[in-house]
Amino acid sequence: MKPRLARYLRELTDEELHRILQESTETLARLRVQHSLSQLQDTASLKILRKDIARIKTIIAERQRAKEYGNQ
Repeated sequence: MKPRLARYLRELTDEELHRILQESTETLARLRVQHSLSQLQDTASLKILRKDIARIKTIIAERQRAKEYGNQ
């Protein structure tokens, strides 16, 4: 699993980011279950996915702040 780069995520719309965030969160939950059952081979994917989720949340928060401060 490769990490998603921020420059590509910034090109996406808000709806696409929220959809990817939802999918990534669900995938992370599945991977955690697999890891706890010792069925997960690639444990590095947990770390990559956690960082991707954080990256997406950061971009969403930046856009929300830009909208709030842009309207004042």
